[in-house]
Amino acid sequence: MQARITVTLEELMQLKADARGFSLLPRQPAGSLLSGRHASRLRGRGLAFAELRHYHQGDDVRTIDWKATARLRKPHVRVYNEERERPVLLVVDQRSGMFFGSWLSMKSVAAAELAALGAWRALEGGDRVGGIVFNDEELIEVRPHRSQTRVLQLLHVIEQSNNRLAEAAFTGGDVTLNQALQRALQVAKHDHLVVLISDLDGADDETRRLASLLSAHNDVLVVAVYDPLGISLSGLPGMLASDSTAIREVPVGTEFSQRFQDAFQQRLDQWKEIFRVLRVPVMPISTAHSVPAQVRAILGNHPRFS
Repeated sequence: MQARITVTLEELMQLKADARGFSLLPRQPAGSLLSGRHASRLRGRGLAFAELRHYHQGDDVRTIDWKATARLRKPHVRVYNEERERPVLLVVDQRSGMFFGSWLSMKSVAAAELAALGAWRALEGGDRVGGIVFNDEELIEVRPHRSQTRVLQLLHVIEQSNNRLAEAAFTGGDVTLNQALQRALQVAKHDHLVVLISDLDGADDETRRLASLLSAHNDVLVVAVYDPLGISLSGLPGMLASDSTAIREVPVGTEFSQRFQDAFQQRLDQWKEIFRVLRVPVMPISTAHSVPAQVRAILGNHPRFS
């Protein structure tokens, strides 16, 4: 079976029908690929302060504002309303390293599909949706807005970046994961849900620092896209691999296979270390299975998706 190389805008639009049966608030299984020791600290919509008013009989005493009561010399309570929206910022990796897949799709395609599902689900929930799409050469920002037009604009940008990876004339560049996170910091000042969708290539101490700054005032969810062949690779005679710029023969032998697995394990440990202390949930998405099915299995809020 040949992996899907690219994705079209029409396919991303059709995923609107699959954006159901899950919430963007993860209930990550304890045994998942990247699970850490800490529970998710995603807070949901929460409550927003509405007003300060006189205490009335029957009010919950826990809502009394004691400072205001002392200052005004009469009991006052703080009234809250449920937050009506939370801007969602999708940070979508479409760098050349994502142009890899051994079964159902390229990592870049899986990332595009995940972004589309998140965008449609957030819009359905009444949230503003925007994104930062980055490839090797540029970062493209789409500011959050509550409209289908804005979602389609974001999906169009994703489609363009995704299809560029398959172009023979693609020359590459030096845009990094950290540059994308730095841009996200400029957009998501506070009370956003920031969803990073990437294979986390290039994650380092600076990534940890930027993620810490983001999570200080926002909810952050990391979607780690991986390919099963990245976990275990055994070279066979004549097996070739391509990164869109060159074609190379995969070495044969157990020594290469072990080194390949060790390198993947090191990357996996690095991912865990970066986000475990921050208590940022990490959701694994495999290129070998349907993206909507995986999302519903991990984030599903209905028994039939458990």
